[in-house]
Amino acid sequence: MPGTILVTGGAGYIGSHTCVRLLERGFEVVVADDLSNSSAAAVDAIARLTGCQPSFEQVDLTDIEALGGVFERHAIEAVIHFAGLKAVGESVAEPLRYYRTNLLSTFNLLDLMARHEVFDLVFSSSATVYGDPEQLPIPEGAATGPTNPYGRTKLMIEDICRDVAAADPRWRISLLRYFNPVGAHPSGDLGEDPRGVPNNLVPFVMQVAVGRRDQLRVFGADWDTPDGSGVRDYIHVLDLAEGHLAALEHIDAGCDVFNLGTGVGASVFDVIKTTENVSGKAVSYEVVDRRPGDIATSLADPSKAIRDLEWRADRSLEVMLADAWRWQSRHPNGFDS
Repeated sequence: MPGTILVTGGAGYIGSHTCVRLLERGFEVVVADDLSNSSAAAVDAIARLTGCQPSFEQVDLTDIEALGGVFERHAIEAVIHFAGLKAVGESVAEPLRYYRTNLLSTFNLLDLMARHEVFDLVFSSSATVYGDPEQLPIPEGAATGPTNPYGRTKLMIEDICRDVAAADPRWRISLLRYFNPVGAHPSGDLGEDPRGVPNNLVPFVMQVAVGRRDQLRVFGADWDTPDGSGVRDYIHVLDLAEGHLAALEHIDAGCDVFNLGTGVGASVFDVIKTTENVSGKAVSYEVVDRRPGDIATSLADPSKAIRDLEWRADRSLEVMLADAWRWQSRHPNGFDS
């Protein structure tokens, strides 16, 4: 099956690890990224780790002419679409920016794919489309109800993809809803490098452990969970990357949706304790009030992906955090260090 895959947002956290796995599997890779929330150093790291240089196109997907040039210059056979704005809090503060960027970039991509007769697409969606779940673990058929503009853009794009596939039988689309990606490449040369203050728990914990930040705030210790802190389904970024390859290799006519997660929950306090164990560093924290919109527990039911994609997330929380710490300790200031 190997051919040329366009990876939008391929210099980002999940995209870069997926590029590594694609190149290792024998695919040619074209990275399209505007570097607004990523680093060209990630593309260099991909090349070092694989011995293969991906093609890199610095392009904003909302610019259809610039994106069209990528399709003109490369014989693309399939697309994995990561590019987009992704911070929940920022989306609440800047909803128009999120709707404009995430939707317009996808409209442009789908238009150009059809124009160049490229009909295989794997879309990076999110478990945020479920909102506050009515059942746990969450199956793909659960009710959706995102509680913020970021999540709503993901669900809107899913609906657009379903309508596109229903209108033209040539389309083959997989929508991947994943839960909480963490970890890093085990080499320590590629990992998560968020701009500014991290929005997610694990990179913040790692920055406290490495001495870059003073203290973690735990948002509530009175949730209905075993230790009172929020419980999430954490998945190693390489398990997630391998899920994208499995989706590409098992892609079928129409549009289908898959959860990518472990089905196993870990609390905030579990993450803190395990980080202290793997790093040998104390993680200072204080418990503060709950954040509006947070939920107690979110867990994936990944049984459909296990069955239909022949994929399973195998790496433990300890492996996830040990790999994250290896990256953070070697790169205390991210790719700039």
